[in-house]
Amino acid sequence: MRNRLRYTLLALFTLGTFSSACGQAPTGELPRTADGKPRLDGIWQALTEANWDIRPHAAGPAPLAEMGTFSAIHPGLGIIEGGEIPYQPWAAEQQKQNFANRLELDPEGKCFLPGVPRATYLPYPFQILQTPQHVMIAYQFANAVRTIHMTDPGPAPADSWMGWSVGRWEGDTLVVRTTRINWDYFDRQGAPMTTDVVVDERFTVVEDGNRLNYLMTVTDPAILVRPFVWDAHFIWRRGEEVNLYDCTLEYQ
Repeated sequence: MRNRLRYTLLALFTLGTFSSACGQAPTGELPRTADGKPRLDGIWQALTEANWDIRPHAAGPAPLAEMGTFSAIHPGLGIIEGGEIPYQPWAAEQQKQNFANRLELDPEGKCFLPGVPRATYLPYPFQILQTPQHVMIAYQFANAVRTIHMTDPGPAPADSWMGWSVGRWEGDTLVVRTTRINWDYFDRQGAPMTTDVVVDERFTVVEDGNRLNYLMTVTDPAILVRPFVWDAHFIWRRGEEVNLYDCTLEYQ
């Protein structure tokens, strides 16, 4: 009850009155808000092992032998078209150093806000709340909240872990660009990113409202030789809610 109340108050304070109640349309119909836009409201989750490594990867050991299978690397198919991060050579070497020192350096281990795009493929559900003026995404990890401005608010006041997100509608697709992200890694492998990164996302609800198609393009000219792309989907977690993961309690 406390978690539900927290998100309700946060949504009302941040976004104002909802444009429509949360829920899904009957099978075969595209759910829409009162102003005719596709309804994104609900609990969604990406089923992927990308937080361990955004590249295709085999299983691997935990960072300390004493941990056994706890925090071991889960095998996964990766999320990058082509399978490799298109790094400049120096950045590929930096990733190896980051991985070797991951217990001290990875911001996820310190319970910092999860950053963009990493928050999207953490192994936890997230909730989308929608009005004509804003779309808010409430993440389970570290109580993170991301606001997408549906009218351009101007330049970001500063860099931040969750960045500065501005959205627009292209037909039935929500298009979002996030900039000014102050976050270190794409994954637990220590894949580096810089504050020059630009994350472009496209969210499209499929006809039955139970799946959210997702296309992400990451551009970071300071560290990448070309952008990389993730074409995926999120599943709708019917009848559920986001239970807060206050990892600060474990980190203290």
